Amino acid sequence: MASLFFSYCHADEALRDQLEKHLAVLKHQGIINAWHDRRIGAGQEIDHQIDRHIETDDIILLLVSADFLASNYCYNIEMKRAMQRHEAGEAIVIPVILRPCDWHEAPFGKLLGVPTDGKPIMTWPNIDSAFLEVAKAVREATKRLPQSRDKAGVKSPMLMAAAWPSAQTAASSLPRSSNLRVTKRFTDQDKDRFLHDGFDFVAKFFEGSLEELQKRNPGITGTFRRIDANQFTAVAYRDGKTVCQCKITLGAYLGNGIAYSCSTESYNNSFNENMMVEADEQSLYLKCLGMSSRDQNGNGKLSFEGGAERYWAMFIEPLQRPARY
Repeated sequence: MASLFFSYCHADEALRDQLEKHLAVLKHQGIINAWHDRRIGAGQEIDHQIDRHIETDDIILLLVSADFLASNYCYNIEMKRAMQRHEAGEAIVIPVILRPCDWHEAPFGKLLGVPTDGKPIMTWPNIDSAFLEVAKAVREATKRLPQSRDKAGVKSPMLMAAAWPSAQTAASSLPRSSNLRVTKRFTDQDKDRFLHDGFDFVAKFFEGSLEELQKRNPGITGTFRRIDANQFTAVAYRDGKTVCQCKITLGAYLGNGIAYSCSTESYNNSFNENMMVEADEQSLYLKCLGMSSRDQNGNGKLSFEGGAERYWAMFIEPLQRPARY
């Protein structure tokens, strides 16, 4: 059984919980034994327990976000030691990109990140699909671990080290439930920050999509204009004639939400759709007010990219209508 360590910032605990659920089958099959700092028991030394797993576990998942990169402990202690062991062939380090951040220039930036192509999990329309990619990568990594004995019949140093904490844990820990998740509470500040980050993502998404739309379609041009911190407009032309246009505004509906309007007029305060921030027991998400607001899971919970795709589909629909002859 491979030992696995989560290196993460507590700001990303909800995402770590979701990832751990997606690794459940690997646990049931006896392929991995996962550990993170929330498994430290009362009276145990926190740093000692964490150091023990960093020094011995076979697979180390770096759960990467801006908070992870900003954490002195995660970045300068856990990550640096993990990379030393990876380069020495003592462990496999896998960067799991949770949220958009400048991770490519970090020491682990040379490693292939997951999900596919290092696309941040929070930007996937379906977050479960992103976590599935991570689970598949972990399963594949366990197959690359050395066998328990080398050609001379001597047990691998990596697996000797990995076996020790498991034995200690079995001998010293009391049995406990794995059902320890409690409802998370999100403050107004958390929701406001999530809303602003979501709006900024939608703006960048539209700007990048318009650029690519022009490259791929001769005769189609587009303009993106950031009016201010809370508004932007997008227009697409076919042979110089306006075909698609919209204005997207932060906080236009009851002082909250990300509103979509089919008009770019500055005096027009009406909107055609609005996304609000909502929360479940574990995470924040965007949700449209419209009747057709459900995602492919049927629950209407949208990531930043899911929300941006929703608005982009509304914007580009006139360009995708069948031509009339």
